[in-house]
Amino acid sequence: MDFLHYAFEHRGQIYQLLIEHIELTALALFFAIAIGIPLGILICYVKKLDQPILGTASIIQAIPSMALLGFAIPLLGIGTLPAVVTVILYSLLPIIKNTYTGIHSIEPQTVEAAKGIGLTRMQVLFKVQIPLALPIIMSGVRIAAVTAVGLMTIAAFIGAGGLGYLVFSGIRTVNTMQILAGAVPACLLALFVDYIGSLVEKLVTPLSLQKSAAVSVAGLKRQRFFYKGILVSATLVLLGMFVSTSFTEIVAGKKDITIGTKDFTEQLILGNMAADLIEGNTDMKVERKINLGGTQVCFSALKAGDIDMYIDYTGTIYADVLGNKPISDVKKVYESSKQQLAARYNIEALEQLGFNNTYAIGVLPKTAEKYHLETISDLAAVGQQLKAGTTLEFLNREDGLVGLKKKYGFILAGEVGLDGSPRYTALMNGEVDAIDAFSTDGLVKKFDLKLLKDDKHFFPPYYAVPLINEAALKKYPQIRPLMSKLGNVLSNDTMAELNYKVDELKMDPAEVAHQFLVDQKLIET
Repeated sequence: MDFLHYAFEHRGQIYQLLIEHIELTALALFFAIAIGIPLGILICYVKKLDQPILGTASIIQAIPSMALLGFAIPLLGIGTLPAVVTVILYSLLPIIKNTYTGIHSIEPQTVEAAKGIGLTRMQVLFKVQIPLALPIIMSGVRIAAVTAVGLMTIAAFIGAGGLGYLVFSGIRTVNTMQILAGAVPACLLALFVDYIGSLVEKLVTPLSLQKSAAVSVAGLKRQRFFYKGILVSATLVLLGMFVSTSFTEIVAGKKDITIGTKDFTEQLILGNMAADLIEGNTDMKVERKINLGGTQVCFSALKAGDIDMYIDYTGTIYADVLGNKPISDVKKVYESSKQQLAARYNIEALEQLGFNNTYAIGVLPKTAEKYHLETISDLAAVGQQLKAGTTLEFLNREDGLVGLKKKYGFILAGEVGLDGSPRYTALMNGEVDAIDAFSTDGLVKKFDLKLLKDDKHFFPPYYAVPLINEAALKKYPQIRPLMSKLGNVLSNDTMAELNYKVDELKMDPAEVAHQFLVDQKLIET
């Protein structure tokens, strides 16, 4: 019942994301078929190419999807293109292989008979081989289609939309209903696609191969007529959905600026705040690319012009993006980051937003009591008895666990990368003993964690700061004073409370952001 209630309340968002998911999947499948079937035919006629082509397709299939997507982002940017290309590559193997198998399974005598009556090679292919191989080819397409539906959830990771947005957001905020709101429609869509594929598979199978004692030829023809009716109806419904969505986008008009965010609660709130603030005080229209991923994904998108602005943190910019050795001087970190961003990338760092979301090490109160933990130095003294679960970024950064261990000189019993909220779940389940947290994280309050004092002042300052392309800022200079107004009303306690509303009270980040701006009289209701 909770799921149904959530789904009903968010039906508009789920519908929009479902349409995006179908569009992306259909686009990827279309190109996969357009590439895969000709390649399958090619290797039937050019024997030397069968092993290289099938081998390459198999290797691609073996690469983890997120790794392949990671390779695509530097080349293709973010959004629809890399997501579609990734799914196309994953869909090729079953299509190529089944096309090859289908044509090869045809009796040689049949092909010889076709040649004997004077058909050319192309006529044999299109009038004999492909029609007879279609059931097997369609079986491969069906497998690729169902797989594509599941794989396309990764599109949300780089701002392309789709049902994966709900899944990723739900995981980040420990919101089971939101995860289900993305996963259930995706599952139903996969089942529907499989059913449609089975109908097409039956329609392309010759009647002579479907004859049985139970069903007459006339009965099979009636079944085919019924199947065609279902396919036509499904096509018309989908076209209607696409047209309505396209009309809505046309009415909405072209966006003036694109704002992106990373993939955790605070970022979702800040991104929506920035967008609402701009739209509420100017005539500009903002495109929101929410939940893009980590620092490198967002910064790469900003450099490439795929987004115009996103909010990052001074310590992350200074150490992780610009490659400087972490320091704790607030002013130097900001000023140096600002100068280097402008000089290297033509990116402007606006004023800091007034809260310092620095890293912290969190443990359960019972763990702190058992090992007498108050500071990170206390943790270092018993580190060999404890296991840490941290985000992948923190695990591998100099301003993260790598540098922290050097600064405090300790070794842990174990280290495991757990992105987002799963590390909190692992901590509560006793699978890890300590995690990295953010000082403004709502989950710290939700799980009542104890944050250890950084007594050696290792962590640099992490003040939130909007980063914007200089070209975009020059075109829309009003953004600077608007972001300053936002910074004036945000503090550590304020941000922690806003995060808590999302993480614990399960409120929508966009609603939390909008209501905060209304309460602060920065926008009208």
